[in-house]
Amino acid sequence: MIKEVAELKIAAGMEQQFEAGVQQAIPLFKRAKGCHGMRMERSVEEPGSYMLFVEWESVDDHMVHFRGSEDFKEWRRLVGEFYSAPPRVFHTASAVEGF
Repeated sequence: MIKEVAELKIAAGMEQQFEAGVQQAIPLFKRAKGCHGMRMERSVEEPGSYMLFVEWESVDDHMVHFRGSEDFKEWRRLVGEFYSAPPRVFHTASAVEGF
């Protein structure tokens, strides 16, 4: 299992519309091959900065299957206009677990 981590910078004043778009996109992730869940968090210090966390079975499930899908195009349609900068996306795997 891997996690996609995406830092999303949103244009000032567009936060509510962006969050509504993400809410509409939840079914896209639910039906994506290899997706085990997603959540989004908002920075307390920088209200226009969000972190999206998506659990995937593999990097290919994200980068090949989802990114190559019509659902990815729909994701970008729902939220892409709100970005103030290109998303920064990377993948992580568990290294140390506490509690």
